Amino acid sequence: MNLSDFYYDIPEALVATEPPKERGDARLLVLDRDTGAITDRTYADVTEYLNPGDVLVINDTKVIKARLIATKPSGGERELVLVEKHGRSDDWHTHKVLYRRKLKEGDELYVGDNKLIVERILGDGLAIVQSSRDLLEIAEEHGSVPLPPYMHRDATEADVERYQTIFAREQGSVAAPTASLNMTAETLAALQAKGIVVTYATLHVGLGTFLPIRVDDLTDHKMHKEYFEVPATTIQAIREAKAGGHRVVALGTTVTRTLEYAHEQILAGPTVDISGEADIFMYPGYEFKTIDGLLTNFHMPESTVLMLTAAFAGWDKLGPAYEHAVAQEYHFFSYGDSMLIL
Repeated sequence: MNLSDFYYDIPEALVATEPPKERGDARLLVLDRDTGAITDRTYADVTEYLNPGDVLVINDTKVIKARLIATKPSGGERELVLVEKHGRSDDWHTHKVLYRRKLKEGDELYVGDNKLIVERILGDGLAIVQSSRDLLEIAEEHGSVPLPPYMHRDATEADVERYQTIFAREQGSVAAPTASLNMTAETLAALQAKGIVVTYATLHVGLGTFLPIRVDDLTDHKMHKEYFEVPATTIQAIREAKAGGHRVVALGTTVTRTLEYAHEQILAGPTVDISGEADIFMYPGYEFKTIDGLLTNFHMPESTVLMLTAAFAGWDKLGPAYEHAVAQEYHFFSYGDSMLIL
């Protein structure tokens, strides 16, 4: 299976570079993965497709203002992007960053009045920097939202709110779990009123999610690791749904990666909080163990998240659905429209 198998043409005009005026004002393409049938709806209509007793699992990670513009004593600027959280107690005084332009060990950098020291160069554009002050505090004061590169713009004040989900709690991501951006309090309340069980997990989304695959043979691709936590309450809800013949629906590929990576502990282990580092790479041929439905966005060509979605829907079903979405002028990617696959 080759990278080029997952390429498709997307007109530039269909790429959503701004959020909708109102959160949740989005279209919803519903795909039946058994028949390939496609239905055009609106996002709030998701309530019609989930049944009482189904479980919807949501990622409650919170995006940090990870992009920092640092200044050298000479006046030169360097762009730094904090790497996502990896663990319950990350050291935010000595932390990994992605950097642009040249750095060397021992360099001094200033973000506002805060001094950072380049402790180590790791290669591949990564370094470890040291700060006497918590880098999360510095980022909150001086950082900006790290929008995906394809948007070709700097983040605005509006992005601080809109590139964040309404249920973001656990600070640590450097990219949004974008399938959740269209979810509103009203839709969530309607789901719960119908008897859908809404529960949470945490996966801190990393820069690796958006890095291009650099191999032709997908079996040679090494997936990045992302830290996750699944509480015992979510594990119990999933087990009860399975036992009762109900469905487990993941809100996004981040939740899917978490639940599938930890499926043995979730489905058969002790009912306790679990955590770890997920590096699962799912593409067609993968057999899903935990999820029965996926509510997601439209993904970039040749991306790992597109391959995951193709693994769940079948590329023979997903490919035509994407062609339909292009023809019907859906909006694509992070700020775009959504897709429900059942």
